[in-house]
Amino acid sequence: MTDNQMTTRERIDAIRARYDHCFGCGTSNATGLQLDGFERNGNQVTVEYRPQSDHTGFADILHGGIVATALDEVMAWTAMLIEGVFVVTGTMELRYRKPADAGATFSLVGNLEERRGRRLMITAALYDGDTLVADASAMFLTVGQLDG
Repeated sequence: MTDNQMTTRERIDAIRARYDHCFGCGTSNATGLQLDGFERNGNQVTVEYRPQSDHTGFADILHGGIVATALDEVMAWTAMLIEGVFVVTGTMELRYRKPADAGATFSLVGNLEERRGRRLMITAALYDGDTLVADASAMFLTVGQLDG
């Protein structure tokens, strides 16, 4: 089976088999974000994020670096699940719009906007309910194909 024929679940399983200690998505990484439950719909990937108490900054607000990591992670998964490629972040622009309540459950949404050769332009947003908390745009570079 080639990468283009892999289902979303098969891609997730292939990634997890190799990288389950990743800080962003590794379910075996006790201190990481443990993002799991990725869903793909066309050029969009979504996942929920429930912060751990270790992810706070001050006054029960989610640390800004954790917000950036979560957005970066959903964008990388967008590339992996839609294009079947491993990527690294080339550049990322981020805008914080509201303080993120560390006790909330957030929705992350990644969108593949464009691909030009090895470069993928991806956007992402972090929501608390219907409220946009932060958004980002990034250019990712492919570093390899997912194994079939």
